[in-house]
Amino acid sequence: MRTPRIYTDSPLATGTSCELDDKAAQHVGRVLRMQPGQALVLFNGDGRDYEASITSASKKHVEVEITAEVGTNTESSLEVVLGQTLSKGDRMDYAVQKAVEMGVSRIVPLSTERCDVKLKGDREDKRLRHWQQVAISAAEQCGRARVPEILPVMSLPEWLDYSEGCDLRLVLHHRTEQRLDTLAKPASVALMIGPEGGLSADEIAQAEGRGFLPVALGPRVLRTETAPVAAMALCQWLWGDF
Repeated sequence: MRTPRIYTDSPLATGTSCELDDKAAQHVGRVLRMQPGQALVLFNGDGRDYEASITSASKKHVEVEITAEVGTNTESSLEVVLGQTLSKGDRMDYAVQKAVEMGVSRIVPLSTERCDVKLKGDREDKRLRHWQQVAISAAEQCGRARVPEILPVMSLPEWLDYSEGCDLRLVLHHRTEQRLDTLAKPASVALMIGPEGGLSADEIAQAEGRGFLPVALGPRVLRTETAPVAAMALCQWLWGDF
């Protein structure tokens, strides 16, 4: 049986004991119904895994002893920052989940001209927390010991400023013949993904004016949640760890 791997927002160090935070404790105690003496692997986003043994467990409180620190090699050498336009329903969840599995470094939700999702105030905070939890769950599943950060929603000008530090900046749309495999290997990539209706001609022009290269992923039009998965898989294959 596979040893459960759990994210916890708690300090972890070999040879110490700790009480898991509420969310992790409820998952271990209530959902998995684990008992004292059983083993699990913990991570808190510091880049390492920690082997642990449960010393006490209930449905709400779980204490563990950290027995060993384990190095991981699940982080890509290619830094990818994803600018993903907001979308409705489960599509944004899917894009976040799969981007984490593909090795994304950070995710920036974007508000663009044809975006039909508007987030402000408490509603934005709630969605950001939800997407961060999606990222945590994806990291648990795929073995990553670092959890990509979900940044606050940005407008197009904010995103263009934010992404300036990346070696290669790409805007995906189907009205170009530029291919990824013709580009030189970068150390970092910024990917800009539009909404279901696509980025407007003016938005593409603004991005190109700030150094973004237009890139197409074949002759077919991809959905907004499919595009980042395809683009990141190709980036990892060409320049990363695939």
